Amino acid sequence: MSTPLPHPDLTQRPPRSVRVRLGGYVILPRVLDKCRALLADKIGEYQFDCSMDRHFLKFVGIEGDALKAEVATGKGDGELLAWIEANAQPKRTPWEIAAWSAYHERRGPDSDAETLAFFAGILGKLTPTREDIGTWFDFLDLDDHVTFGGKP
Repeated sequence: MSTPLPHPDLTQRPPRSVRVRLGGYVILPRVLDKCRALLADKIGEYQFDCSMDRHFLKFVGIEGDALKAEVATGKGDGELLAWIEANAQPKRTPWEIAAWSAYHERRGPDSDAETLAFFAGILGKLTPTREDIGTWFDFLDLDDHVTFGGKP
């Protein structure tokens, strides 16, 4: 087993972007950062096993508690990816992972009025002027940036 990764302190910096990939999966490195921070009681305002995390967990068929228990063993990203691949139900092919990740990179708020209003509302709290934020990934990257002192 490799040397355990230090637990990120999400009160001091954001987790990795949802765009960062591990094994082709978007979202996964961020999920691991939040889980490690939770285990170290350094998660701050972030949440592990939130709705974005559950998109990944549902795709691989693994429960958040099972992943959390595996992360608690101190494994590195590569070892956790191997565990996920071994335990995924159903097993995912590289093309399925690529298509799923590409979809999530482009996924914006659903077109129903309630979701669009929610997205506009939370975006408006960060910036009244940015018109280039159209996906959930765009929003999360901006939120991380602004939360830790960046300008919108």
